[in-house]
Amino acid sequence: MMEILASILTSGVSLATPLLLAALGELVMEKAGVINIALEALMLVAAFFAMYISFSTGSPVIGLAAAVLVTVLLAAVFALLCVGAQTDQIITGAGLNIFALGFTGVLLRSFFGVTGATITAPTFAILPVPLLSKLPIVGNALFAQNALIYLTFLLIPLTYFLLTRTRFGLNLRAVGENPAAADAAGLPIKKLRFIAVLLGGFYCGLAGAYLSIAQANTFIEGMTAGRGFIALAIVIFAGRHPFGAALVALLFGVASAMQFQFQALGLALPYQFFLMLPYILTILVAAIFRSRASAPAAMAKAYFREG
Repeated sequence: MMEILASILTSGVSLATPLLLAALGELVMEKAGVINIALEALMLVAAFFAMYISFSTGSPVIGLAAAVLVTVLLAAVFALLCVGAQTDQIITGAGLNIFALGFTGVLLRSFFGVTGATITAPTFAILPVPLLSKLPIVGNALFAQNALIYLTFLLIPLTYFLLTRTRFGLNLRAVGENPAAADAAGLPIKKLRFIAVLLGGFYCGLAGAYLSIAQANTFIEGMTAGRGFIALAIVIFAGRHPFGAALVALLFGVASAMQFQFQALGLALPYQFFLMLPYILTILVAAIFRSRASAPAAMAKAYFREG
């Protein structure tokens, strides 16, 4: 029984990692008043370039760096359109999602052809922590993971500190709540929102790279499979709090791992039941323990200076 629990928790942490990274990126953007439904696009582009560069160079570290760079550039395009040109954030994000799906599909066929062969990219090695990795149940889940998962653990408190204990974070939240008042206080509205979007792109770059070179070790068209939208839901369920996002993401990851375990047991139930289990559990827990935190007052609203 303990082995099953340990296996579920280990798989759950792995499945939760890309969701949490994308959710943290969205959380930073929303605090500045920007909603970005193009998380799918950012993650998908990152996943492709992480795989391609890692495959070409033999180094997952270089693949990760390339993925983050390309994703930040794509996030900059979103920022130029939504923050600079004040286009509708929802429509722009939806357009980028469609673009990324086609763009990565074309690149995949251009670089690797239509052979149907599986492309295997170098991956990050497991780095067990001495002694701690031997702990029962939680040892493998928390202390025998790859570097990207450890980085994700570190980013949770760092994101919280950035948003709540730094001048930049407080300015960012002021812009998201009342841009007119922030503008009157001399804060650069567009600059802060632009930086927030770039930071969101950084997180999504890590999330997408994790999918292709730390989890799947390959790239498949549309491999994000709705994870960007799940990350959006996690942000809402967690009340836009980094630690809350970590808990909800872990819940979804563990529920997803459980459905694989249940399917392996060969129970006489339709497999669709197991597929919907993570979503049902996440919604139920979110409904029971829902946060009272509301969205920033100026979220998704363009700001035009009066006069």
